[in-house]
Formats: sequence, C-alpha cells, structure tokens
Amino acid sequence: MKRKWGAAFQIASVYVGTVVGAGFATGKEIVEFFSRFGFIGLIGILMSGYIFIVQGSKLMRLSVRIGAKSYQEFNIYLFGNFFGMIINALMLLMLLGVTAVMLAGAGAVFEEQLGLSKNFGILLTIVFSIIVMVVGTKGLFAVNTFVVPVMIAFSFLMLFFSARLPNFFDQILYIPFSEDGWKSVVAPFSYTALNLGLAQAVLVPVASEVNDEKIVQWGGILGGTALTLILLSSHLTLVMLPDPGVFEIPMAAVLKELAPGLYFIYILVIYGEIFTTVIGNIYGLERQISTYIFIPRIAVVGGIFVIVYFISFVNYGTLLSKLYPLFGYITMIFIILLWMKPFDDRPSSLRQ
Repeated sequence: MKRKWGAAFQIASVYVGTVVGAGFATGKEIVEFFSRFGFIGLIGILMSGYIFIVQGSKLMRLSVRIGAKSYQEFNIYLFGNFFGMIINALMLLMLLGVTAVMLAGAGAVFEEQLGLSKNFGILLTIVFSIIVMVVGTKGLFAVNTFVVPVMIAFSFLMLFFSARLPNFFDQILYIPFSEDGWKSVVAPFSYTALNLGLAQAVLVPVASEVNDEKIVQWGGILGGTALTLILLSSHLTLVMLPDPGVFEIPMAAVLKELAPGLYFIYILVIYGEIFTTVIGNIYGLERQISTYIFIPRIAVVGGIFVIVYFISFVNYGTLLSKLYPLFGYITMIFIILLWMKPFDDRPSSLRQ
C-alpha cells in the first residue's frame, strides 16, 4: 500500500511539474487568466482545479486502458487517424517551441539575476536535462518529487505574508472593471485545455509505464489538488497588488514589498519550474519521435536539444503569440472530446 501511495505521489509531482512553467512562477500567467478579474478569477481557479483533477485523472486512466505509449497514440484514439495526425503535428511544434522558450528563460535567469552568461545557463540546463533523461522515468520522478514540494511551500509562504496585510479579505472579494471581462468566463476552460493538452506529452507515457489505473487515478487527483492549491495561494497573493496586470513579473513585485530576503529562493523556484517543464517536454518529445526513428534514446534527446538550442536564441515570442491562441482553441476541443469519451468503470474481466 505504501508503495502505491508513493507511486501516486510521484505521478502527482510530475503532473504539477509539467503544468507549472516560468509564466506560472513569475505570476504573469495567473494574472492574465485569473487575478486581474478579482473575485471572478477566484471562482475561475476553483473551476480550473476541478477540471485538472477530473480530466487529468481520466486522461491517465484512459492511457492505461488503451495502452497508449505516447500522446500521439492517445490523440489518434480521441480524434481519429486524420485529425489525430494534424493535432500531433501541432503538438510537436508547440512542444519544441515551449521547450525553446523555457531554455531561453533559464538563460535569462542566469544572465539577469545571477550576472552570468545566458549561453552558460542554457548549456548547463541542457546538461542537467540530459542527465535526467539518461536515468529515464526514475529521473523525471526524482526531480519533480524534490522541486514540486518546494514550489508548494513557497507559494504558501507568500500567502502567509500577504494575509497579514490590511484589507486582505476586501481585496479577495473585490471585482475590478475589465474591458475584456468576458474572458473570465472562458479562462478556466482555455487555461486547463492548453495546459492539459501540453501535459499529455508526459502524462500519457508515464501512465502507460506505471500501468496501474488506481495509482494513476490517485496521481491525477493529488496532482490536480496540488495545482489548485498553488493557483489559489498565488492568486490570493497577487490580488494584493494595486494593478497586477502592469507588471511583467508580478510575483517579484510582491516579494520586494513583503519579503525581499526571499528573493534568492524565488530565483531558485523559477529555475526549478523552468527545469521541470524542460525535462517534461523533452521526455514527451523523445517518446513520440522514438516511435518513428529507431535509434538510441540519447541520440534522440541530443537531436531535440540541438534544435531547441538554436531556436532559443531567436525571438520566438511573436510566433508563440500566434500559435498559442490557435492551440488553445484546438485543445478546448481536446478537453471536450476527453470529457465526452465514455469511460467504462466495470472490471476489465466484464468488458467485452
């Protein structure tokens, strides 16, 4: 029993580590989707948490049921052969792009915060990632099992400092005016769709490797709950800013006011979140590419890093800004299809 709970916790950590990226750590992503809408954003977070728990668990359980080894097989199961191939091509492009942006973010942390070379930061991240990839799934579990609890602890620590400020509860209930307030209704669905769509690159092969429905179900429940708690604590911290939308790194603005002595820990948390996203994406990409090219895993991983290394020096933000909305709409279809897909809870011996 202890072994099963340990495995479920490891899956939950991978789930959280994959969804949480640099935008999450800086607070920019949370502000854009939730915090700028005030109390409505808080309701949106609770809705997102429910989707993360229910759909994340279902995604992994279905992966075990159909024996999907990669997100490619899972998307073909959901969308059919023709549309599944289109979705997979877009997924490949997005994962390469996001990984490149994460590497650039890692380089920026070294350059802007530590005064070191950006190239050094990128190369060091690649070296660390390759070491984790060589170890395989155990390495992925180990990194996330360490980083994720630190992220959760940090987010609750920031909430503790924020709760001591005057008017804390008034700010939680406040609903600011927003010209695009209609987005607050769509936000829970587009946010979870985009994140689950990308996270399936890791969750599908991990679930298949564990190959135990109960373990992956509880991994999804624990991971979705942890994501909800991190979102909630971060939101309750960020709403204390007078206008969180104007800051590029809103969490840093909060830190400078509440706990400047924790800034170095914050930098480590950002880097940890970037790193878990990089290794999660590389893991998913390697699993997909390995179904087409039968060469050693390390060669596949090395090839992926060569591609994203060069992309990371290009201004990729413009391209991503055009791809993300398109990907968000398509992954909303992914969420709808996943939700509608019948799930037979009878024992396997009774299923035809």
